[in-house]
Amino acid sequence: MRFTIFQESRVGKRKTNQDRVAYSYTRDALLLVLADGMGGHLYGEVAAQISVQFIAQSFQQEARPKVSDPVLFLSRVLSNAHHAILDYAFDKQLSDVPRTTIVACLVQEGVAHWAHAGDSRLYMIRKNKLAAQTRDHSRVQLMLDQGLLDAEAAAVHPGRNRIFSCLGGNHPPQIEFSRGVSLINGDVLAICSDGVWGPLDADTIVNTLADGRVMDGVPKLMNQAETLGGPQCDNMTLIAMTWHDDQQEDIPDTVSTRTMPADAYTTQMEGFGRSKRDQEDLSEDEIERAIREINAAIHKFK
Repeated sequence: MRFTIFQESRVGKRKTNQDRVAYSYTRDALLLVLADGMGGHLYGEVAAQISVQFIAQSFQQEARPKVSDPVLFLSRVLSNAHHAILDYAFDKQLSDVPRTTIVACLVQEGVAHWAHAGDSRLYMIRKNKLAAQTRDHSRVQLMLDQGLLDAEAAAVHPGRNRIFSCLGGNHPPQIEFSRGVSLINGDVLAICSDGVWGPLDADTIVNTLADGRVMDGVPKLMNQAETLGGPQCDNMTLIAMTWHDDQQEDIPDTVSTRTMPADAYTTQMEGFGRSKRDQEDLSEDEIERAIREINAAIHKFK
């Protein structure tokens, strides 16, 4: 495989960053995953961390060098991540189970498969056009589908952040799966939280990333979203990957997995800790305890 990939996450004007993002790849498979947590004091952040960490670690264990069934893998790991969040909430005796959106995309044998719950989005860009986009699991999207709102009204609707499917929470997630899409040279896959797509329209995202220069395009979009978000700017997270043919000449920042051992993997994922926090005052002991609890919840479903 050959691809270029870049991810970035910012706290915006919030006290903490409840978004989580990661990618991991082996010689023959690539995983991209993003979560946007929801819940007070730490818990949305924990739900997102459990989801992304669980899915990435499952990929590391099973992709040797690829998973046996991409759709089955995505179905199982998203379901197990949901149950790991429930288990965490049960152990902590929480009255309200934390929740998180999720988008996970697995590429192997040149085919992309993705699954999502909530309103974090995946965009697929091909030949300067939007080729595919996930459908938000939100009340506003349902109203758009029913013709009760137009796009302009939806952008400012007070209930635009209310979603009906997620990991965690009090109801089983309604996970939506894509069909497998064969990638061609220059295709771009971009996944972002609503802190990015909320201030920006789809045309801006597509036009900025269409040339495949994700190392430049991702920071540019993040800057625009942060400026337009103003004093109410939400957490913002974006990961984008450009697919390259194996026959293409090497270009700067391109990852080639050709020479990787079959049992090797590379992962880019920030751990839970102070590096993701801004103003909230948590002690080192509280952070360490949260890390232990997250790992314990994940371990039960391995």
